[in-house]
Amino acid sequence: MKQTVGVLAGVLALWPTLGLANDGFGGLAATGLTFSQTDAVAMEEEDLAIGIDQIRVAYVFRNVTTRDVTGEVIFPLPPISLAAMTEASWNLPEDLERDNLLAFTATVDGAPVAVAIDRIAVIEPPWDENRPLNQQYDTPGRDVTAALARYGIPLSVSADRVTALLMALSPEQQAEAAAAGLAQYYYPADGGNGVPKYVTPLWSVILRYHWTQTFPAGAVVQIVHEYENRPSGGLFGWQDPPTEDDMLSQVARYCVDAGTSRAMAMATGALDPTAVGDPLGGAWSMGMAWNIEYVLRTANSWAGPIGRFRLTLDKGGKGNVISLCADGIRKTGPTTFVMEKTDFTPSRDLEILVVAPLTQD
Repeated sequence: MKQTVGVLAGVLALWPTLGLANDGFGGLAATGLTFSQTDAVAMEEEDLAIGIDQIRVAYVFRNVTTRDVTGEVIFPLPPISLAAMTEASWNLPEDLERDNLLAFTATVDGAPVAVAIDRIAVIEPPWDENRPLNQQYDTPGRDVTAALARYGIPLSVSADRVTALLMALSPEQQAEAAAAGLAQYYYPADGGNGVPKYVTPLWSVILRYHWTQTFPAGAVVQIVHEYENRPSGGLFGWQDPPTEDDMLSQVARYCVDAGTSRAMAMATGALDPTAVGDPLGGAWSMGMAWNIEYVLRTANSWAGPIGRFRLTLDKGGKGNVISLCADGIRKTGPTTFVMEKTDFTPSRDLEILVVAPLTQD
């Protein structure tokens, strides 16, 4: 880390490279509220709390003009790839058919607000490891919602349900769907009399939570929203000092310094902190990791910088290790850390690594 938090240093956006992981699960990058680019409404305060399982954000907005401003406040999710879900586990709710997938709730000036939920389907652009996180929201891909509707395919994130419906299409419809880039059908070597063995859906589903909000002239509006955090992660291997390219990429991505690397090795069992001379030093170790991503730059759609920004991180268990590229982080509790900024304009998004032992005390 740029600033190590104590001795223990204490999200492919959807397909992280875990340090020597051999069993991982996909997840979602997280973000805050967006608004059409405006010079009329300023974000005076943002209090962002990120834990492994939950995210809560409290805002104070002020209309800096003499006229009321009304528009859509939007909470977007990144695309959820159906193809990826056919190939690996995902950190999503057990009930994939629930409309409010992340149990998102919002209040305005302390009162609950009715939130609409939209879904669209897109064909994402080719994978680019260096693609900024915010582009998942800004340019998610080609909209194929209407094309799926023609075949009676719902905008479900259940890969099992979707593949069953694709297999049930007529041969003519299957050929059309494949030609439109919606699906890839796989046939036996002998052709199988035109009957495919299986199919991969090629689109991704985007959920957007939104409501119409009026910001009265010259007035303050307080908005709070919270939702389930569903980051990617999985089994995590580490060696101290890190030498493999896979681990060195994590060092750069999460600003893992020497103290943090050692703490990760201790947490995952490669180092015995009670032994003299670290007889296990350099040995491989295995633990769990979460790759938490949060798109901060959506805040730049509001007028000016964030007047007061507060980030609270909770690493979960006391024996867990947290690392990220950030300045000014201080430890505030056994598992919590805080960073505070004034007149803050985010120039990069948050990428947070949390490493945990396979078994907690």
